[in-house]
Amino acid sequence: MPSNPKKMEKPKVDRSTIKRLLGYIFKDYKLLFIIVLIGIVVSAIANVSGSLFLEILIDDYIVPLVGVENPVFTGLLRAILIMALIYLVGIVFTYLYNILMVVISQGVLKKIRDDMFEHMQKLPIRYFDTHSHGDIMSHYTNDTDTLRQMLSQSVPQMFSSVITIIAVFSAMIFTSIYLTIVVLVVIAVMFFITGNVANKTGSYFGKQQASLGATNGYIAEMINGQKVVKVFNHEEEAKKQFDQLNEQLCEHATNANRYANILMPILNNMGHLQYVLIAVAGGLLAVGNIGGITLGAIASFLQLSKTLNMPIAQVSQQLNAIVMALAGAKRIFKLMDEEVEKDTDTVTLVKGSFVNDSFVRSNHTQDSWAWKVLDQTSQVSYVPLKGDVQFEQVHFSYNPDKPILKNINLYAKPGQKVAFVGATGAGKTTITNLINRFYEIDSGKILYDGIDIKQMKKEDIRKSLGIVLQDTNLFTGSVMDNIRYGKLDATDDEVIAAAKLAKADEFIRKLPDGYHTILSNDGGGLSQGQRQLLSIARAAVADPPVMILDEATSSIDTRTETIVQKGMDALMQGRTVFVIAHRLSTVQNADVIIVLDHGEIIERGNHEKLIEDQGKYYQLYTGAFEMA
Repeated sequence: MPSNPKKMEKPKVDRSTIKRLLGYIFKDYKLLFIIVLIGIVVSAIANVSGSLFLEILIDDYIVPLVGVENPVFTGLLRAILIMALIYLVGIVFTYLYNILMVVISQGVLKKIRDDMFEHMQKLPIRYFDTHSHGDIMSHYTNDTDTLRQMLSQSVPQMFSSVITIIAVFSAMIFTSIYLTIVVLVVIAVMFFITGNVANKTGSYFGKQQASLGATNGYIAEMINGQKVVKVFNHEEEAKKQFDQLNEQLCEHATNANRYANILMPILNNMGHLQYVLIAVAGGLLAVGNIGGITLGAIASFLQLSKTLNMPIAQVSQQLNAIVMALAGAKRIFKLMDEEVEKDTDTVTLVKGSFVNDSFVRSNHTQDSWAWKVLDQTSQVSYVPLKGDVQFEQVHFSYNPDKPILKNINLYAKPGQKVAFVGATGAGKTTITNLINRFYEIDSGKILYDGIDIKQMKKEDIRKSLGIVLQDTNLFTGSVMDNIRYGKLDATDDEVIAAAKLAKADEFIRKLPDGYHTILSNDGGGLSQGQRQLLSIARAAVADPPVMILDEATSSIDTRTETIVQKGMDALMQGRTVFVIAHRLSTVQNADVIIVLDHGEIIERGNHEKLIEDQGKYYQLYTGAFEMA
């Protein structure tokens, strides 16, 4: 996929990105950064002073000793010690500002990662559905690493180089205006080369970071889906797709680094040419007695020119690193600017008990939950948390042009078991996602205990719901910690009771360390059924009034399903339950079975009624019509 050089964008300095980075520095490290700047200035001045002192050393202490029979070196030694002291001061301050800049850069990166992760927790599910996980990970790895390099190395070197250039140029003018003109001509050529290279490099660094994120995302997908790749013999196709992404990354990285890598050799050779021109011009001026040029002045000027070449080369080199880092920072800030989930706190969940028609706030284990409702007049009322859920003419679409749910009307009374059946893509899981407010509906209303869920705080809604998903996610930690994920303050006894309810206790006790067995790699050492049992136990320990079971037993064999179903029945006792299942045997005892087709409810009733009607459910049950 070759890029068209004619369409290559000219890199622009994103001032807003720079401003935000400076904000992180000045917020917590303003004093340290000022000390760094002072250290850079002192180091640059010491370096230039040492070069200027070379003229005094030669003209005042070395030349007068030439031809003297019994020379006295006391003055020369004193001058050398002074020169060494000047350079020592420069070394100390250089060490100081580099150490402080490392502290600043690591602190800033920690704060950026903290802010990025905190913001990521507030992003809606839609963001993760539309962005590659590998690309998101790239923000924490590649983008932050380029920032680290810029803050700890490029920024101080750039600032040091600029200060050094100013100081050296001033010293050059003081030493010889004629030789300074020679230097200016060479510098003009250097800047011309540098400008052209930067123009060609800048846009490719941004493309390189984007391609790197896409490549990392694809690698993450292939690692997670390696079994599927092998089962379907997809290795060659996977390699082919990776080669395309890798080729694009290689192209952008090559274009970005091609000019960056040739820049230093060019500038170094330009520096050597400048050195020769200064030596020749200085000799001619000294021979012609023009401008008062002395041997010491020529030596000092040559040293200044070498001192000048290095910062000019560093400016050119670090400019590329800064451009790449700013591209990474822009991607980071783009994530941090993503719109977070909109939330309200008009209705929140509180714990206590009703006494004589009044609600008393408390936090005892035996207390119940209630919705605290704050109306427009700031009057507070309390509604018991029962688990009454109603959909009224709900319409929803992930994309405006593709409606998913159309005019959904349903209700689930406290303690009822409501089952959703239908072909894949009918909208079953979408309904449960709307109850959680993972997505906001386009129109209509969803009532929870008679309250519009749009007024409820999302955290509290989700606290009142227990969910067992088809895809089980286990985290690095002990078995007990993974079950306790459903209720962080659960005691060990509560965790064990939940595991027994889910029929997971038996296999857990057979693990090497029982409940303290450490799981890793998403519970890779467990069977799919065992992982699902832990997921059910996690929901059980939360003890919510509403349960959502999304294909909760789909990954469990028939024998295990029989065992689990008993635990599920105990778990569902007294709770409002929404069940999504392809196995119709698991929903026969539901109070209400709702049949969905292309986002619409086409049938509803219990198992006996729907069989008697001989409609779509009858066809699904008898096998006359496949569910997927």
